[in-house]
Amino acid sequence: MLTDPAFYLVSVPAVLLYGIAKGGFGGAVAVLSVPLMALLMSPTQAAAILLPILVVMDAFVVRTYWGQFDRQALKLLLPGALVGIGIGYLAADVMNDDYMRILIGVLSLVFGVQQLTGLQSRSAAQHNAGAAGFFGTLAGFTSFSIHAGGPPFTLYLLPKKLKPLLYAGTAGIFFAVVNVIKLVPYSMLGQFSQENLVCALVLVPLAPVGVRIGHYLVKISDPVFYYKVISFFLIIVGVKLLWEGLAGL
Repeated sequence: MLTDPAFYLVSVPAVLLYGIAKGGFGGAVAVLSVPLMALLMSPTQAAAILLPILVVMDAFVVRTYWGQFDRQALKLLLPGALVGIGIGYLAADVMNDDYMRILIGVLSLVFGVQQLTGLQSRSAAQHNAGAAGFFGTLAGFTSFSIHAGGPPFTLYLLPKKLKPLLYAGTAGIFFAVVNVIKLVPYSMLGQFSQENLVCALVLVPLAPVGVRIGHYLVKISDPVFYYKVISFFLIIVGVKLLWEGLAGL
């Protein structure tokens, strides 16, 4: 695979796109990376190659944003995420991913439109243990099963209107924890073959590049513009997931 130019044509943009999103700019758009790589390989292999790279990205993100995160959000979201990962592992052989794509797609579309139009509920701006538990579990589950944890996380945190750097830091630390934990069940499922690990090793130098680009874009962005971009990408991702889910039924 490493001798095929097409591998680099799809993988380099995919890794950079994920890095920019992890750096805090674009948020849920990271979910587009796996489908991009899946033009050349199976989605399962693409996800397995990406996961070690994501862990490296997470290290740079945590270092970049350390001290800039919402403790209450992490406290409420992470327990649910752990439950979601566990459910994803146990249901790996029986879960229909298409139904999950439809669910996340519809939620993303509705919330994205609400954010752009200013029609979101005022109560959504406050932390809520029940909502955080639901979206945290959904984020953990979809991150494990279809690598789409970004939209559920965004659905919960976006209405809080945190400062861009605080939002990005919270997302970075949340997914750093989630991805490290995912290494265990992925390994147990035999996803880390020698070929996949070598491909990841070749692509990993791009990890800090994408993160730094994303961080730079966050720093220079006006908060209003920043959240409009996040909402716009949330709608785009919602359309994509809904289309894929319906097409797979």
